[in-house]
Amino acid sequence: MSDHRLNSIEMSRFVADGFLSFPALVPEALNHAALAEMRSDALSDLGYRGERFRDRYQDLAMGRVFRHPPVAGIIESLVGSDSIFDLHALHVLPPRCGASNWHQDAVIDPKAHFDLQLLYFPHDTPRETGGTMLLPGSHFRQINVFEVGRYQNFVGQVQTVCPAGTILALHHGIWHCSQANHTDGQRLMFKIRLAATEPQVRLFDTRDLDDPEVADILAREPFWAGTDSRLEIIHRARLWRLLSGNPDFDLGYYLGRLENNPQRELPRVARNWQAHVPNQ
Repeated sequence: MSDHRLNSIEMSRFVADGFLSFPALVPEALNHAALAEMRSDALSDLGYRGERFRDRYQDLAMGRVFRHPPVAGIIESLVGSDSIFDLHALHVLPPRCGASNWHQDAVIDPKAHFDLQLLYFPHDTPRETGGTMLLPGSHFRQINVFEVGRYQNFVGQVQTVCPAGTILALHHGIWHCSQANHTDGQRLMFKIRLAATEPQVRLFDTRDLDDPEVADILAREPFWAGTDSRLEIIHRARLWRLLSGNPDFDLGYYLGRLENNPQRELPRVARNWQAHVPNQ
């Protein structure tokens, strides 16, 4: 899938924002077939958590969606070519349905690496149908699921408004919610979560790894963070070290300042000094 992998600039946007959007990535005929499955019971019971994702959705249109080369390239770039299936969920917003509360799916996942969540919109999703709302850059702020559910809006939030066949790739920790469906029809979306089985190091196309735009994107301050934006930038730098395989990468010398430790040699010096203390 190397021809369809994400490049370094796209990966830096994922690290900075916690998501990437790929409008109309799935062909129209495949959208129609997948939508028919979503409206039937074909996706009600398909295996178990922890199995290899390659074994899921065999002989189904939904399987062809995720094996479609551009979609498979996204998956390979973020969690490798042999990922683990965690869950899937069919999201159906009935006609004239209200919005859900803001939440984060990943309350038990304080890990340095990440799982991938893919949202698939098989039909056109104009604003009035209530597409998923995201808060870019929120994925490093761990909360207790619905802890932010009391809020209705955040500065910088982005609602999904997209054509049929759109795929969203999300970091497992991003804050999100559905919006109200103001129409007389259903709004459908299919969601899967995948985990890597290999180190998430340079799985993407790294030919543009040294492009100055990469660091510019990673250093961009999130709209909502205010004076705390440096916390997000520190987390981004740490995740980029992991993904790029560069242990020395830094932004604004934040990690360099935190990692500077002039006391690190003292234990050895102290032992040598104790060894020369005469017996009392």
